[in-house]
Amino acid sequence: MTALKLEIKQLLIDALNLEDLTVADIGDDMPLFNTDGLGLDSIDALEIGIALRKKYQLQIEATDSGMREHFRSVSTLADWVTSQRNAHNCVDTRPVCIDGDRVLDWRFFTERTCAAVRALDGERHRSCVRWALCLSDPFDFVCGFFALLAAGKQIVLPSNHKPAALLPLAGLYDSVLDDLDSLLASGEGGLGAELKIDPRAPLSLVTSGSSGVPKVIHKTLVQFEAEIQTLATLWGTVIHGATVVASVPHHHIYGLLFRLLWPLAAGQPFDRLICVDPADVRARLAALQKTVLVSSPAQLARWPALINLAQLAPPPGLIFSSGGPLAAEAAAAYVQAFGAAPIEVYGSTETGGIAWRCQRQAQHQNEMSDAWTPMPAVAVRCAADGALQLRSPHLPDDQWWRMEDAVQIDVEGRFRLRGRLDRIIKLEEKRVSLPELEHVLMQHPWVKQAAVVPLNGARITLGALLTLTEEGIQAWRSAASRLFITQALRRYLAEHFDVVVLPRHWRFCMQLPFDERGKFSVTDLAVRFAKNPLQPELLAEWCDGDTALLELHVPSTLIHFSGHFPGLPILPGVVQIDWVARYAAHYFARCDGFQSLEQIKFLSMVRPGTTLRLALVHDPGRGRITFRYHVDEHDYATGRIVYSKLATV
Repeated sequence: MTALKLEIKQLLIDALNLEDLTVADIGDDMPLFNTDGLGLDSIDALEIGIALRKKYQLQIEATDSGMREHFRSVSTLADWVTSQRNAHNCVDTRPVCIDGDRVLDWRFFTERTCAAVRALDGERHRSCVRWALCLSDPFDFVCGFFALLAAGKQIVLPSNHKPAALLPLAGLYDSVLDDLDSLLASGEGGLGAELKIDPRAPLSLVTSGSSGVPKVIHKTLVQFEAEIQTLATLWGTVIHGATVVASVPHHHIYGLLFRLLWPLAAGQPFDRLICVDPADVRARLAALQKTVLVSSPAQLARWPALINLAQLAPPPGLIFSSGGPLAAEAAAAYVQAFGAAPIEVYGSTETGGIAWRCQRQAQHQNEMSDAWTPMPAVAVRCAADGALQLRSPHLPDDQWWRMEDAVQIDVEGRFRLRGRLDRIIKLEEKRVSLPELEHVLMQHPWVKQAAVVPLNGARITLGALLTLTEEGIQAWRSAASRLFITQALRRYLAEHFDVVVLPRHWRFCMQLPFDERGKFSVTDLAVRFAKNPLQPELLAEWCDGDTALLELHVPSTLIHFSGHFPGLPILPGVVQIDWVARYAAHYFARCDGFQSLEQIKFLSMVRPGTTLRLALVHDPGRGRITFRYHVDEHDYATGRIVYSKLATV
């Protein structure tokens, strides 16, 4: 402290040109602005402030009521400089990211970011203005994110980083940042760059859109800051002292905000690992202790069947979910395990967060609430056609924004979603709501989940992709064919809809094709109904442990029928064996090291247009797959495939 006081005394002499004084003439506690002391004036105070700021990088606020006391004497100035230094050092060591058992602190984050700014300002990259930010590592991503902003670049955030997905977006960017280390290696040395960022800096987010066609949404950093403030208002006290663990990526707006930007702004660390498996989640919660979990409905709905939720200990302070509604059944599982359901966030890339809900037990013990509460400062209303309209600080202006979600708003200002208005189509001049079809289907005791998609052809028809309940699975397995189930479902739907709009194509699957955000596109659904010249149409599937049952349609368009035989097309036996091997490798772990065939019998010819069932039984102890192609009790082919046990190691 003595050295610091001497340093400050010399600074006063130099800054104020006190040529008649030496450091020995200025006492430690001598009043600086009193006639009994140095007798300095307000202009001198400004000069001292400038000198202190320059030498010690102090943050001097004119509105600070304690500023007069700081400037009272050399001793008080020294105390103030020391406290500012300690605060600065505290910020420098604040954890930003947890990387396993290693802490990446603020100092490392700013050094890496500033180095990236220098590289971006270098001659090699100076002419590239628009950058596609494609860093899969979350820590490198935030470094690259703020470096691009500080360098005055325009950020493009693709939702998919694969080369084939980036190709259609080539006109949106000049360069791609997909390797931060390579960027840093191309940079120049020198003094650290200052991270000055324009709050109006533009960012472009690219989403797949509900149709699968890329859609570009332009936003500014101000909109992200407004949303971070909203999150802090709602849940800031809960996130304090916690590490953010995530099972969702950061290149969508939900993961970007909840996983990275909000924790960074709140001074809380995020975990570097993406927990794609519930075992990863369990390990990170145990290691980090106090956590907040950012996940999706697709993942949260599956975890109760994969892991005992009670093993997620200690439980996270909050679980966030976004991308779609979480099923009431799944929410109830988390209520039972943790005493509260996940916090669900409703919004879009364009609007940011709109509303939230927690399907906790409501007034009655077994009642779950499905109503959404608008976020602070978000106003909602219902348009004449039932569409949700909103005004929000997360939007670029104060105009009413229309969503294509139909809603019902209650007297308390909360609302319930009633399906998508843009999923109302015309079939044979009949209007049909696809969400309504799905909703009615899911009321049937055989149907757990439903997704209905329009299919192009000679005429537009509907395809229904379903996951079945246990009762539905039992009904299908005990029926002679899937046709019994689909006819029953059509009769059921006919009680609610005109026959002309009923689905004509049906598929029963183990899981709906949700993406990492808990959503699926028209393209994802339609591919389940597409024909493959090499493979059968998979009409239904079921797998439980080491047993699987599939229902396959063998279309006449398969190339295997060509020349086998002229005038009497028959599915070759080798193709049937190939299908068994492929499906076994898909449904059963580590059984793809083919070794030999046993007891193969081809009992009946498989002709074009045949629909048959394939039963598979896996015996991992003996390293073999037993199969049976059959229609009802009539067998077409049976036998065993033996695989190398070395493949199981």
